[in-house]
Amino acid sequence: MKTPALVSSKAFSVFLHKHCPVVAECFSPTPWCWGGRLQTLVCALLKSRPRVTYRNELIGTVDGGQISLDWVDNQSSAAYPECSTRPTVLILPGLTGNSQQSYVLHAISQATRRGYRCVVFNNRGVGGEELLTPVTYCAANTSDLENVVQHVKGLYPHAPVLGAGVSLGGMLLLNYLGRKRSDSGMVAGLTISVPWDAHKSSASMEEPLNWLLFNKYLTSGLCRAVTRHRKMLEKVVDVDYVLKARTIREFDERFTSLLFGYKSCTEYYHDASPYKKLPNTAVPILCLNAADDPFSPQNAFPLAIVQSLPNVALLLTAHGGHIAFLQGLFPRGESYMERVFGQFVQAVFEHPKDIMKACDIKEEKLS
Repeated sequence: MKTPALVSSKAFSVFLHKHCPVVAECFSPTPWCWGGRLQTLVCALLKSRPRVTYRNELIGTVDGGQISLDWVDNQSSAAYPECSTRPTVLILPGLTGNSQQSYVLHAISQATRRGYRCVVFNNRGVGGEELLTPVTYCAANTSDLENVVQHVKGLYPHAPVLGAGVSLGGMLLLNYLGRKRSDSGMVAGLTISVPWDAHKSSASMEEPLNWLLFNKYLTSGLCRAVTRHRKMLEKVVDVDYVLKARTIREFDERFTSLLFGYKSCTEYYHDASPYKKLPNTAVPILCLNAADDPFSPQNAFPLAIVQSLPNVALLLTAHGGHIAFLQGLFPRGESYMERVFGQFVQAVFEHPKDIMKACDIKEEKLS
């Protein structure tokens, strides 16, 4: 057993130890599932799927496209019976993920049992909706997220919003928070298994075993999405060439970079890497990463940057893999990751003044 390392300012650390006691727990992974690759695979295969009923909403975009939002309104909330002030957790799934991923369902279970409302932002083309324009998504382009936040705040202007991003969703969230600074419309951010440096993540994912276990599968998922929307996307890219991609990097070279106007995949990855955006963020942020995550290598963790910031905390475990953090002999239910999520969300919403003070943020700075 080993206590996770918490990299943060002293004041933020004190707040987290008081209101998120899970950060001080010893994290011991499932005894028969220690390695990061095995944690990641077993989680994908065994993790339970809490039952969640969504209310779907399609919202338009300025380019004529549409975004699919999946809501859990939590009308029966005893803690927040008034919907206008019920806190909202905005969840951003990973690369090919949507509201049906097990980690999303578990996050919603954690939030709703505490009385909060949830909304899942499905990236264009992966939420079951049709593409109305030849535009999908990437980790660096935050315009759709900005549109979603404005929509949510327009519906519930008096309800605080916390953004929770998983993997690529975490990249998108951090890039958004860095770009919008104190005008983000959010009171805090939480990331799980975020890849900090897209170049280093790509190199790690192209190691032979990681390619065989993960990269190949994710690339196939990206290509399936392109095939589903082929008629729309063949207006702007050579779809047959895209579908021959064998790695995420090749897919991004042939598709994502072109679609979003980058000269190269290298330029896109430089823009998408969130570590350099952290100094521009202006809300409390907690980031959970595992040192053995094959998607997010340890040598990319921005330790020095985080140590210099009052509002960002990096919670590091030795084991846990990618979006896994499995514990116990039969790791199907709630694990370390879910407890971190639930406790931090509750700490933010129930102790807003304390966390702002701990992160040296003046309330009037936020909008």
